[in-house]
Amino acid sequence: MPRGGSRGNKKTHKGQRRHFTDESEMKHAQEKEERQKEWRRKQGIESEEEEEVEGKETVVKEGEEAKGAAAPGDLPPSSSEESSDDESDKHKGIEHLIEVENPNRMKGRAIKKVTELEGGKTELTRREREEIEKQQAKANYQKMHMAGKTDEARADLARLAIIRKQREEATKKKEAQKAKEEAAKQKS
Repeated sequence: MPRGGSRGNKKTHKGQRRHFTDESEMKHAQEKEERQKEWRRKQGIESEEEEEVEGKETVVKEGEEAKGAAAPGDLPPSSSEESSDDESDKHKGIEHLIEVENPNRMKGRAIKKVTELEGGKTELTRREREEIEKQQAKANYQKMHMAGKTDEARADLARLAIIRKQREEATKKKEAQKAKEEAAKQKS
C-alpha cells in the first residue's frame, strides 16, 4: 500500500509535491533535442542508433503525408523554429571575446612532440646526464682494466704472477718427490 496519502502507484518523498511538466517545457525540450540532432548531423557525429530512429520517423512522416492529414498530437511548425538559427549565432556571455586555450581540450589539432616544438634539440635533465656520464666512465674503466693500466688490474696481475710461481714450485717439488720415490723403489 502506498504511504503518505499519495494517489496511484507512484511514491513521493515526504513533504514534496508532485511535479507536472508544462506543455511549453516539453516543446522547448523537443526543439532543443532537434537542434542538437541537426548539429550532430552537420558535424558528422551522429551514431547508428540515431540514424535508425530517424529512419523510422521519416517513414512514419511520409506515411502521414500520403494520407494528407496530420496526426492529432502534431503541431504546425512555428516561427520559433526559424528563429532558433538566429539564437545559435548569438553568443552567451563574454566567451566569444576571450580566447582561452585549454591544454586538456584538443580540437582537431595534431599533438606535437617536444622535439618538434623546440626544433629537435632537447636538453637532458641532470639525472639523464649523470646516468650517461656514469655509463661512459664504466666503459672507460673496463677498457683500462683490460689493458692492465688500473691499480686494481696491476694488483690482480701481481697476484696471478705469485700464484703461478707457487704452482710451478709445487709441481717441481712433486716431480722431485716422485723421482726420489722411483729411485728408492729401483734400489730395493
